Amino acid sequence: MSSAGDRVEPDVDLRVPADRRHWSSHPWVLPVIALGGMLGASARHALELLWAASPTQWPWATLVTNASGCVLIGMLMVQVVEVGRAHPLMRPFLGVGLLGGYTTFSTYAEQTRALWTHDQRDLSLLYLLLTPALTLVSVVAGLVVARTLHRLREVLARRKAAS
Repeated sequence: MSSAGDRVEPDVDLRVPADRRHWSSHPWVLPVIALGGMLGASARHALELLWAASPTQWPWATLVTNASGCVLIGMLMVQVVEVGRAHPLMRPFLGVGLLGGYTTFSTYAEQTRALWTHDQRDLSLLYLLLTPALTLVSVVAGLVVARTLHRLREVLARRKAAS
């Protein structure tokens, strides 16, 4: 389990001296965020190419990307915050970089606008409301799955130790 001093906080304000000291103690934060962001955005782009939609069609790729990314964010937060046996750069790389680059709420907003301006107002409103609801449910699902898997792993480890 890492101590509070070992954790890397990716949300620093470099104008604040204490935050600058924090960042300089972990010089790999920005490079791992950049690498993760590149990989996440590339995966999202590939999915958008494979499942392309016109401005008048339901944007399935973006909806699936955001929902799956939120499941993974929920799972990651259990590992990093609750379980605590994570490398200090795991959250910046996976959470901020990879999953931050993979999920895309700016594209969701643009696709909602495009549906509206192409006279797909019912689809636009449905997409506008469904996406945040689905992504919130997805985060909770990720939390539940990760906590269940962690408890199962603990039970199995206790059984193995007892035998």
